[in-house]
Amino acid sequence: MDPVHIILIIIAALILLVIAAAYVCFRMTFYSGKRKPLPDGEYDFPEGEIYEEFHSDMMRWQDSIREMNAEDFEIKSFDGLTLRGKYFEHEKGAPIEIMFHGYKGNGVRDLCGAVERCFKLGRNALIVDQRGHGSSDGHIITFGYKERFDCLSWIKFTESHFGADQKILITGISMGAATVIMASGEDLPDSVVSILADCPFSSTKGIICKVVTDMKLPVPIVYPFIRLGAILFAGFDPNKCEPMDAIKRCRKPIIFIHGDADAYVPCQMSEKMYEDCPTQKAIFVAKDAGHGLAFLKDPDGYYKAVREFDKSLNG
Repeated sequence: MDPVHIILIIIAALILLVIAAAYVCFRMTFYSGKRKPLPDGEYDFPEGEIYEEFHSDMMRWQDSIREMNAEDFEIKSFDGLTLRGKYFEHEKGAPIEIMFHGYKGNGVRDLCGAVERCFKLGRNALIVDQRGHGSSDGHIITFGYKERFDCLSWIKFTESHFGADQKILITGISMGAATVIMASGEDLPDSVVSILADCPFSSTKGIICKVVTDMKLPVPIVYPFIRLGAILFAGFDPNKCEPMDAIKRCRKPIIFIHGDADAYVPCQMSEKMYEDCPTQKAIFVAKDAGHGLAFLKDPDGYYKAVREFDKSLNG
């Protein structure tokens, strides 16, 4: 075999190795496999020791919403996926809070306590399973890049189903918060009166690189394969999925919520977005609260912050 053929074979082998490594990174980071419904009588909890002390609250909330008369909704995404959600009505005609859960979570697990919170604030609750999660279709997670358009679709559905004069709030936790922030950079309708972002990340690249660092892996080597996997197999570029950029285009009032002990998404990400946000805004930082635990750690402070923010919107 002549040297040219040998070189071509080596190049082809290297390309295949790069693509294979990118695919592995895609599967680990952006792929969501088959989901099974939770068996009756069982509970779904976030992974991690920080959540264990709150399991009893989560069990109570999950029991509570199982006993409620929820209405199941379905919509079609812009790319043909069936997305599903559950609607819990506190009072007919009350504002509706559309809520988006976090990465590899689901609506019931991540947002069961938010239904009680909504009711105490005089709101109805629509908790949705994001694409690639829970009961919704899909297997690819894009950290808010495509999910922002799903948020717009849920808003449009809510207007159509409940009337154009229906007041809507959009809320998210973790990746769900990044989703609503990404949506805030789009042209939201007048029906959307405010946004609540609980422990959002400000940069998709930034949060992925942080997790890679936490895993004690070399970011300069690993991240390019993760990015290539996203581009080739997930259909988006994580370098172009920046909530920080979207927040600068936000025109709706927004309240940021974060725990100062968040070891997963640094609180500074919310603080920086709060600083750069050009519209009416507020921020509540829960002392000693880990990731997604601001409400559980300091419910009184959480309610106070949200009620004061709502009051400021009403003059």
